[in-house]
Order: sequence, then C-alpha cells, then structure tokens
Amino acid sequence: MAGYKVLVIDDSPFIFKAVKRALEPNGFEVVDNAPNGKIGVEMYDKYQPDVITLDVTMPIMDGIETAKALIARAPDVKIIMLSAMGDESLHSQAREIGVKQFIRKPFKPDELLEKVNSLLGE
Repeated sequence: MAGYKVLVIDDSPFIFKAVKRALEPNGFEVVDNAPNGKIGVEMYDKYQPDVITLDVTMPIMDGIETAKALIARAPDVKIIMLSAMGDESLHSQAREIGVKQFIRKPFKPDELLEKVNSLLGE
C-alpha cells in the first residue's frame, strides 16, 4: 500500500501522532493535520489525500459538516470517522452522507491500518 497519502483532520495533536505511528511504518505518508474542518477542507484541496481520518467533535466545523463538504467536492473521497463517543446517531448521520468507516478512540494501530486498507481496497 506504499505511496498513499493520508490527511488527519482532528483537533488533537495526540491523534495525529497516533495515526502517523500506525500508518507510516506501513508505507503511508501522513501529510498533515488540520485542527478543524474548515482548514481540513482547504488541506484536502492542497494535498488530494487518498484517505482522511476525521474527528467527529471539533471546533469551527464538526466532523459531519466537514464530511458533507468533502463529499460535495469529491464524491468518492475515503473517510474514516474517529469518535470518542459511541454515538449511534452521529454514525447514522455520517453513513447517510456517505462515510463508510468508523473507529472508536482510542484505537489500536492495527485496527486503523485494517480500516484504511479496507477502504483503499474497495
């Protein structure tokens, strides 16, 4: 899976580091971290990442609004929603707008790698 670019949209620097630790040893390039959805959408345009990890709860623009904006730009964008809460209504909202993968925080590195590979293999 070498050469794939991953963008992290999360207001937690800890999550950015965790995503890097999980994916970079497996050949992924984690290109940047956006601290909110508004910046994340701008970074999407800049980097054109293959996969995005997207936090649900963020300032300025939350994960659902960000996912809507990204999917409007690129309908086949591959997003993995990261959620600290097991909030089913958020999951169903995200599913309705086209998000296919979800992961609970804190996540295990191999769990994230598996979700990323699964999305890329579609």
